[in-house]
Amino acid sequence: MKGIIQPELPLPFPELNEDQPLLPARMINEYEYCPRLAYLEWVQGEWSDSGDTIEGRHAHRVVDRPSKPLPPPDNTTEAPEQIHSRSVTLSSNRLGLIARMDLVESEGERATPVDYKRGKRPHVEKGAYLPEQVQLCVQGMLLEEHGYQVDSGILYFNGSRERVRIAFDEDLRERTRSAIHGLRAMAAGGQIPAPLTDSPKCPRCSLVTICLPDEINNLKRIQENTRPLAVGRDESMPLYVQANKASVRKKGDTLQVYIDDQLAKTARLRDISQVVLMGNIYLTTPTLHELMRREIPVTWHSYGGWFLGHSTGTGHKNVELRTAQYRTSFSAQGCLHIARRIIANKITNCRTLLMRNLKGETASEEDRNLFDALRQDARKAMRAESLEQLLGIEGTAASRYFSAFPHMIKPKDDRSSLEFNFTKRNRRPPADPVNALLSYAYSVLTRSWLITLSAVGLDPYRGFYHQPRYGRPALALDMMEPFRPLVADSSVLTAINKGQIRSTDFISAASSVNLTNDGRKRFLGVIEQRLTQEITHPQFGYRASYRRIFEIQARLLGRHLTGEIAEFPGFITR
Repeated sequence: MKGIIQPELPLPFPELNEDQPLLPARMINEYEYCPRLAYLEWVQGEWSDSGDTIEGRHAHRVVDRPSKPLPPPDNTTEAPEQIHSRSVTLSSNRLGLIARMDLVESEGERATPVDYKRGKRPHVEKGAYLPEQVQLCVQGMLLEEHGYQVDSGILYFNGSRERVRIAFDEDLRERTRSAIHGLRAMAAGGQIPAPLTDSPKCPRCSLVTICLPDEINNLKRIQENTRPLAVGRDESMPLYVQANKASVRKKGDTLQVYIDDQLAKTARLRDISQVVLMGNIYLTTPTLHELMRREIPVTWHSYGGWFLGHSTGTGHKNVELRTAQYRTSFSAQGCLHIARRIIANKITNCRTLLMRNLKGETASEEDRNLFDALRQDARKAMRAESLEQLLGIEGTAASRYFSAFPHMIKPKDDRSSLEFNFTKRNRRPPADPVNALLSYAYSVLTRSWLITLSAVGLDPYRGFYHQPRYGRPALALDMMEPFRPLVADSSVLTAINKGQIRSTDFISAASSVNLTNDGRKRFLGVIEQRLTQEITHPQFGYRASYRRIFEIQARLLGRHLTGEIAEFPGFITR
């Protein structure tokens, strides 16, 4: 019958031991609001701040400071004293619950939990939404478990400075028990709930860029329109340090870079997305601790720019995602299924870059034949029957692509034709300036993908096309393939054709060519500008930077690995 809610069946839940986590009251609120949100936060360990969450912490700044401890219930005093206890944490192994209460007003054996909320009181029935009522009721249940008499609680709305009393009647208690059992069953089942469809809850949710509700529903053909990601522009940028024997130290909320014991640069921690150290750089222990606490990764490179590794905090908690990744990586068909799309997308994007630079439809007949050949290579990649066959198809396409690469380098009247002469792709070591730029750009792209994959909970060293090899970030190499022409190769062409890199920016030693310090700085600026450039997403239609698109693609890969979407959506630019 419409309007009747089927309660969750109670899940047997014996008294907890030390290894079993207690359910926080806040998670019961999240489950009542959106089961998928609760699963992402509680089971997969996802979290992201938004303006609302930051404002909420600001509203709690007073009650988060503990005051008088909560006294035990007392029914022996005729005129008991009223006590206000802030930031009270109570738990119960029998109930399997824990809550940190903003404020408890107690008087003898009676107690009233007070929960602070940001914003104004909503004009709805009972003066509050159901998730907030349920969270408050959990707090009341815990107080009762500790011997208090509790018949109601109070929601205090900071925006309008109003107190709303919520009665703990049997209907609310039953709804609360149903939410508790539902969250336990969902966590035990290990299956993420489907995203909400075109819900007004989603745009302001702090986890919208992690959940990707519209994107998932679009790929599953449930929802046609995809709303733009409602996130603030990320103004943080990497901090590069490459001066020999420089040191990086923390002072307050800033990082200070010293060269020869002289302060050379100061940067605010909130403006830093990652710290990139190149060569012999000293990083103090307090600085590393603070960067780990803030989840700002540190990447280590050789003086020449080769990526060596990265340092992070404790890592992502989403073990079920990595389990799904490993399971697929041990399946030959699973690897091939993902690898085919990755390489087909790479070939298609190489073709697109050539068409943009070689005048597309007005190109020569030789160029048009090249475009047709690359289109056929992409189709063959999607039909490859083994990774070995796919490797051969990729090699053929790469040979075609790099044979035409010199034609995208524009000649300059004031520049020798031999300055950026390119005949073939070579590496380790690069033998000419163009190959030096390509190798360095691919190294930066690898680092960007490694950090992105680690941040979303995937193992960057276990891939599908690039098979595991000691020290090789195989999945990062996989995921960067479609973006090589779009980000790395495009940055090389921009730097050369716009005169941002000159022949004097390279040094030669034996048979290798490398960038100078100044050349590397300018070229990094070109790459970073490309990574922050916003483009229209070909699948979803909204604009996002390449950095944001990297994260979207990584999360969609995770949704495919866990079975939420049938196909891994590749990335093909228009």
